[in-house]
Amino acid sequence: MSNAQDHNRTPAAEDPAAPDPVVVVGAGPCGLVTACELLRLGLPVRLLEADTEPHTGSRAVLLWPPTLDVLDGLGMLDDALARGVRPAALAYHMPDGKALRVALGTANEPLVLPQQETTQLLLGVLEKLGGQVEYGVRVTDVSTADDTVTLTTEGPDGAQETVTAPWLIGADGVGSTVRQQLGIPFEGGSVPMTFLLAEGEVTGDFGRDAVQYYLGRKGTVLLSPLPGGQVRISGPVPPDMPMTREAVQEILDERGPGGLRFTTATTVDSFTSQERIARTMRSGRVFLAGDAAHVHSVVGGQGLNLGIQDGRNLAWKLAGVIHGTLSPAVLDSYTTERRAVAEQVVQTTGRMIRQSAAGPFASRVRNGVWALMQATGTLRRWYAPMLAGRLTRYPDVLFGAPTPKPPRGLPAPGSRTPLWVPAADPGQDGFRLLTLGPGDAGGLRPAAERLAGAHPEVLAYAHVAHRRTGWVLLRPDGFVAASGKGAAQLAGIEGLLARLVAGG
Repeated sequence: MSNAQDHNRTPAAEDPAAPDPVVVVGAGPCGLVTACELLRLGLPVRLLEADTEPHTGSRAVLLWPPTLDVLDGLGMLDDALARGVRPAALAYHMPDGKALRVALGTANEPLVLPQQETTQLLLGVLEKLGGQVEYGVRVTDVSTADDTVTLTTEGPDGAQETVTAPWLIGADGVGSTVRQQLGIPFEGGSVPMTFLLAEGEVTGDFGRDAVQYYLGRKGTVLLSPLPGGQVRISGPVPPDMPMTREAVQEILDERGPGGLRFTTATTVDSFTSQERIARTMRSGRVFLAGDAAHVHSVVGGQGLNLGIQDGRNLAWKLAGVIHGTLSPAVLDSYTTERRAVAEQVVQTTGRMIRQSAAGPFASRVRNGVWALMQATGTLRRWYAPMLAGRLTRYPDVLFGAPTPKPPRGLPAPGSRTPLWVPAADPGQDGFRLLTLGPGDAGGLRPAAERLAGAHPEVLAYAHVAHRRTGWVLLRPDGFVAASGKGAAQLAGIEGLLARLVAGG
C-alpha cells in the first residue's frame, strides 16, 4: 500500500530485501492481471502456466469499463483502445420488425478486443514490471501449512520441482488443479444448451456500431463487431448442428434480418457452459480467482471481467499484508466479497441465457417486457449499467463491523466509486478519504486531515467541491468503503481503520 510519494518502488526482482515470491498458477488474463498488480505493488511473483505457449483465439472479447480501469492502472489502456472497437449501443430486434436500441453512453461502453490481444498486452506489462511466465510448468500437488504452501510441479522436460511459497493464487481455469488438490467443492452444474461461436466477414446491411440481437421466432442470433471489420455470430443452436460455414449461413437466414452473407469464416465452433461457484475462494494461504473460482453463462461477456476484478480485489489486500501495512484480517473479506459478486453474475446471466432460448410463448412475454422497459427508460437507467458492472455491490464486511449508514445522496458501502469522483493521483494505491461540500465542509476538513495524518501509509486525503456536505472513504479497488455526513461519523472511521491497519 502506498500513497503518491511511494510510487517509485524498487522493483521486487531487484530488491534484496523483497519477500519470497507469491506463486500465481495460470497465465490467462486473470492470472496475468493478478501478477501484474502484485508486481506493480512491489511484490515478487512466480507465474506458472501448464501450456507451452500463450493462449490464442478471440474467446472472451468484451471488456467492460471497470476492467478498462484496471488496464488503465497498468498503463495499457491506450494500446488496448487502439486495437479494439467500442460499440455505442445494444440493439434488440423484435419479430414484428420493431427495434429497441440501448445507448450505452461513455460510462458504460465496453471495448471489444479478442482475448489473445488482451493477453499479449498484459504480457508486455508483465515484462516491463520485471515478471515472466514459466511456460510448460504443470502443478501436480498442493499442500498447505500454517505459514507456507508447498507445490510439486513438472516442467516441460518432465523434471519435478518442489516449490515452497508464502502465498498461492490459483487462476488455472475451470478444471483448476489447485482447487481440486485442496478439495474445494465446485458447486453448480452444466447449462443444458449448445452455443454457436462463428467469426469472419459478413456482408449486408446491419448496424456495425452496435451489438445486434435478433430475437426471431425461430431463435436468437447475435452479431457483434470485431476489430478489423470481422463479425462474431453467436446464439443457441441444436447440439448436433454441423460446424460449417453453410450451417452458420442457415442460422443467419432463419434468425437474422435477411440479406446477410457469411462470406469468409475464420472460426466456426460450438461450446457449452456451466454455472458453478467454488464453496470458498480461500483456503488458508491459497486463493482462487477467475474460472478456477466461478463459471457462468456467457451472455453479457462477464466472465473475463469477473476474473480480472478478482485479481484487483485480492492484490491490494495481499500486498498490504505482506508489506506489513494491513492486518491479515483484511484477507478474510476476499471470499465473501467476490463470491457475492459471482453469485450476482451467475443469477443474472442465467436468466438472460434462458430468455435467449425461450419458446414461442415465453419469447412473446420477453419481448413485451423489453418493450415496456424501453418505454419507461429502464433499459437505459438499469440494464446498461448492470452489464457494465456499475451496479455490482459488495456486502459491508471489509472492516469486520458495519460502517455508518450513509445519508441519502451519498454512495453506500460496497457500491462502485461514483463517476463524479476525481481519479486518484498516479501511484496512489491506498485508501482515499474525500470530504465534500463548500468551504471547510462544515468542519469536516480539519478532522479528515488529522485522520489522514494519523495513517499516512494507508490513507490519502482530498477535498471535492460538491453540492452535498459529507465524506466518502474509497478503497484502492474502485469501491466505497464507508460514507457519512457529519464529523461524529467520520470520527468513528478511525476505529474501523484500526481494524485493518497492521498493529492497529
